[in-house]
Amino acid sequence: MHSATVSSETIMAVNFRGGRHTQFQRQAASASPSGRATRFGVKCEIPKRGATPKAVAGEDIRGAASRRAPLEKSNLFKAKFVPFFKNESDPNESYDLDEVIYRSKTGGLLDVQHDMESLAIYGPEYWKALFDERVGKTSWPYGSGVWSKKEWVLPGIGDEDIVSMFEGNSNLFWAERFGKETLGMTDLWVKQCGNTHTGSFKDLGMTVLVSQVNRLRKTLGKPLVACGCASTGDTSAALSAYCAAAAIPSIVFLPKDKISVSQLVQPIANGALVLSIDTDFDGCMRLIREVTAELPIYLANSLNSLRLEGQKTAAIEILQQFNWEVPQWVIIPGGNLGNVYAFHKGFKMAMDLGLTDSLPRMVVAQAQNANPLYQSFKTGFAEKISMSAESTFASAIQIGDPVSIDRAISALKECDGIVEEATEEELMDAAARADLTGMFNCPHTGVALAALIKLREAGTINSDDRTVVISTAHGLKFTNSKIAYHEKTIEGFASTYANPPLDVKDDFGSVMDVLKGKLEY
Repeated sequence: MHSATVSSETIMAVNFRGGRHTQFQRQAASASPSGRATRFGVKCEIPKRGATPKAVAGEDIRGAASRRAPLEKSNLFKAKFVPFFKNESDPNESYDLDEVIYRSKTGGLLDVQHDMESLAIYGPEYWKALFDERVGKTSWPYGSGVWSKKEWVLPGIGDEDIVSMFEGNSNLFWAERFGKETLGMTDLWVKQCGNTHTGSFKDLGMTVLVSQVNRLRKTLGKPLVACGCASTGDTSAALSAYCAAAAIPSIVFLPKDKISVSQLVQPIANGALVLSIDTDFDGCMRLIREVTAELPIYLANSLNSLRLEGQKTAAIEILQQFNWEVPQWVIIPGGNLGNVYAFHKGFKMAMDLGLTDSLPRMVVAQAQNANPLYQSFKTGFAEKISMSAESTFASAIQIGDPVSIDRAISALKECDGIVEEATEEELMDAAARADLTGMFNCPHTGVALAALIKLREAGTINSDDRTVVISTAHGLKFTNSKIAYHEKTIEGFASTYANPPLDVKDDFGSVMDVLKGKLEY
């Protein structure tokens, strides 16, 4: 219990670690609270929170935010780049986030490491209250599902440098009918990460990366001429939109004839320089890495770990939407695999800071035509496998040499995760089957749903297990494949769940004949 002068407002809170219900009073005035609990060897406090002032005449929400008092002790929150795998020859290797660097001295991946001891000064109930207080508001930049958790994402950036379209806060959809009728499940949920500005979860990471580039260019004067990425579609859409909002040039390398027109038009519409290259994603990735090594272009692919800081907030958001309860399973479509690690990182950060007491088991779902992680999983991760990915309707995960495979394997080992695959027909059938219950799924979500169907049939996932399927993009980006499925024009597919329109003559009798044959009454 805090010894402090407080208001009469009382909050019932759950101590997840001890499983006990306790009461504490939220500090509402100037006080010096003593520690409520100890984590990481420091006392947890409840600090004062600065309210966002009301905008004055002629002032916008950025201006109002500039007059807001900072969170008490927020100057203690730090983050830095460190090697994902510790460098034994230089165990203290680290880099400031303002450095333009993508790999460690040994050539390995970097990770963003937060000062967890400083974050732990504030107890779990404080963080829950703070995040809940900010969610869905228009206060800059906290209306964003990402920036409402700013202290856990990019604590050192000023609000004036943030580039946001109030991304995140996406729907966690109870898939009641699909769960009950198809799978015999009562607690199946779909996290609609595609219900966002550019139609995919990539917005969550891109707001962080482009905000940092904006800071480097505008506040620190770094001579960066553009941001660039290799993409199978969704990354390029997110990068081009956020760069356009910040007036930063964007450059996109796309594999020729391997993405949907809906995906291609987004970076074009947002003014990006689009290079359609006669190769696959892995070839585009190789080229963009070579180019960014020679020119002052900031690399925006998930090789850059800043993006994962934004993407991890989807995991924290799921916990928040479940009132800080942990689901048993989270199923994620896997391509370049950065999102797998990002979700794990979000769940683990919440656990390490005491907001939850466990990790969900993660399932990575891969298309059979691009399944290097699944192949590695079958060896018990004894081998790290790369392959030449074959064509798949799930084009955004058509990646045979994923950059973040080490990150994904590490995450799966820590949460006792598994990997499943889906054939082309399985993923398209699963998407169509779920669509018939009210969804409108992209093929990548179809991969995750197909994996779920297999795991239910095998008895791995139980009927009452709380399970979350991550929908990574909006189905409207993939109408061509849906049309082909329902027209039954995909070679070798039975299109079992197709629902094509019926041609009917222009007369009442013909219409009635069709209706009588189709309706039950």
